[in-house]
Amino acid sequence: LLARSGPVPLILAAVSISHLLNDLLQSLLPSIYPILKGSFGLTFAEIGLIQLAFQLTSSILQPMVGIFTDRHPRPFSASLGMVASIIGLVLLAYAGNLAVLLLAASVVGIGSAIFHPESARIARAASGGRYGMAQSLFQVGGNFGSAIGPLLAAAIILPYGQNSIAWFVAVPLLAMAVLFYVGRWYRDHLDVLKAQPQGADLQAQISRPEVIRAITVLLALIFSKFFYMACMSTFLTFYLIDKFGVSVRDAQIDLFVFLGAVAFGTFLGGPLGDAYGRRKVIWISILGVLPMTLLLPHANLAWTLVLSIGIGLVLSSAFSAIVVYAQELVPGRVGMISGLFFGFAFGMGGLGAALLGVLADHTSVDFVFQVCAFLPAIGLLTWFLPRTGKDARG
Repeated sequence: LLARSGPVPLILAAVSISHLLNDLLQSLLPSIYPILKGSFGLTFAEIGLIQLAFQLTSSILQPMVGIFTDRHPRPFSASLGMVASIIGLVLLAYAGNLAVLLLAASVVGIGSAIFHPESARIARAASGGRYGMAQSLFQVGGNFGSAIGPLLAAAIILPYGQNSIAWFVAVPLLAMAVLFYVGRWYRDHLDVLKAQPQGADLQAQISRPEVIRAITVLLALIFSKFFYMACMSTFLTFYLIDKFGVSVRDAQIDLFVFLGAVAFGTFLGGPLGDAYGRRKVIWISILGVLPMTLLLPHANLAWTLVLSIGIGLVLSSAFSAIVVYAQELVPGRVGMISGLFFGFAFGMGGLGAALLGVLADHTSVDFVFQVCAFLPAIGLLTWFLPRTGKDARG
């Protein structure tokens, strides 16, 4: 069985690279918000609405895609999903009003919804039993893509304008080629994967009510994490510009540094969960970031940058641990769980961007950061997660 033969490095690398390319496209949206705000005269609420259109589309579709592919695996579906991303990019490049911007964001969201559940399943299949490590490698590719997006936006879209977004069509085309290679491997190993015992991942016998309670707690933690991440990824550039007077280019570079810290933290979270227990990682990641989020709204520019790096590093380590923990609670439903958690994360990020945009319009971006500072306190709910595996011994 594949779980006994060790990880498959080429497949894990390919899935991570494809995630990098997919999320690079996603990160173009928040990184060009200052440009769109000036060009179209958008309010913060309208900017939040664009983010909501993208993330809500992806949020709704991902669990549905996961449930379908649990029953009917489609090895090449992720590659075909890039077609939607191409259409969305072209629409975004030539949009002339808010309605087309919303349509473009929604179509890019469809491509993302198709990509994530099946790619996460392939990463787990190629893990060789090191599920946290594989999930982290998969996630870190996406995080690096998210970090690169603002740099490319500053280097290409800022000087050459909105139409230059069309140049990025090369990115999903490359992703299609990588995903076709991954799909061939997955297709050739489907029979072996189906033969693996589906209940082997569960660390301990947990009752159905406990599973439901645990999934509810995990979703609450996702809400906390991604609402705060929406605050940072959507409004950090505006916060730095408004409060400290930095340039748009410098603010985009600072956003890149924050997202780079998110990528590194994501890489650490999965292996640490494999080694020491996923519940411990979730505790430290969500609740441990609270002192930094409380300090951030009161810091000067230098300390704001230092704290944003710390927040990105610590808070991001939770997601891989949360996803794998949930997969172990509901064995045999990798696609459904991946789709549910990726989709819910996207939905909370989009809802957070929209609601926080309205709040920023009625108050200020600085007030938004003060309110969001308390979100990591929801990490106290981790107490109600069942202890399994290494956590039960710690």
